[in-house]
Amino acid sequence: MDKGIELELGTFSVSLGVKDLEKSLDFYRKFDFKVIDGGHMNEEYTDSETEKWRILQNGTTVIGLFQGMFDVNILTFNPQDLRSIQAQLKESGIQFDTEADMTTVGPCSATLKDPDGNAILFDQHY
Repeated sequence: MDKGIELELGTFSVSLGVKDLEKSLDFYRKFDFKVIDGGHMNEEYTDSETEKWRILQNGTTVIGLFQGMFDVNILTFNPQDLRSIQAQLKESGIQFDTEADMTTVGPCSATLKDPDGNAILFDQHY
């Protein structure tokens, strides 16, 4: 990868797999986090009996709380052009667990793990 090219990773957040969404919400609200999105207000990705999610924000800090959706905590980036980032990272030797379809446009995602096994999600919304 050309050292002169900067990757625009977009908004960063930590996605936490939680056991009890309401208890976690109560805890993070004490840090003045506010709910800005979630399955209770998002018609496209609604809560179900077994899966619930909320996105919280305090200033520029964003935390996602996900009950019943995954068991690990995830570093999440929301880039505007994931396909370009994926291509550049692959050129530099990064291996992905799942990849965005390079033949499409619009929303996509890709996942990988860092050397210590921490999960990283790239999630392009548009």
